[in-house]
Amino acid sequence: MTALNERLWYMLTGWGSIALVYGLTSSQDQSAGIMLKPSAIDLWFDFNPDTIWIYLSFFLLVPLAYFICQRQYLVWLARSMQLSALGAGIIFMVFPTTMEFPEVTQTGFNADMLRLLIRYDSLLNCLPSLHVTLTILAVWALWNRSLPLRNLIITIWGIAITVSILQLYRHQFVDALAGTILACLAGWLAQALLNAKTESRKRTSA
Repeated sequence: MTALNERLWYMLTGWGSIALVYGLTSSQDQSAGIMLKPSAIDLWFDFNPDTIWIYLSFFLLVPLAYFICQRQYLVWLARSMQLSALGAGIIFMVFPTTMEFPEVTQTGFNADMLRLLIRYDSLLNCLPSLHVTLTILAVWALWNRSLPLRNLIITIWGIAITVSILQLYRHQFVDALAGTILACLAGWLAQALLNAKTESRKRTSA
């Protein structure tokens, strides 16, 4: 398997697991969800369709992480996303959530793009925000102590994506918080499992 094919495979099995779980647990029947109420933090943000491009840049950040992260983080990234898919899938089935989504009354290309997104987006599965979970995992995988400028850029990028979900009213703050917790737990557990596998191999070969 070539290096490129290897990265494509891990992206397919990692990110693909998220798409599979999200697709299987999504429904347009909003009445099936538990209605989330906006918090005081959510009210800080005005509805702004112009942030649609920051929101959509998520779909560049995630594959970028798979293609340019250091090779030793590649398996970790895929495993972390698989564990995130498992955790989110359980929550989506046991505790499906929804929220009040504002009508897009603005005009212009950005508003049209948001309406297109809404047409294909689910009205359920707000909590946890997988947009936030995967953004954090991608930034985590791309982090490199020897590249401080890149670290700064990807960190600002990740924060901007997270803020955009609140500005577009696609999620609430509690969803972002839950997504952050899920990313941390999945990342930690993936590393623990990989460490255990490495230790097992060492004992076997000794």
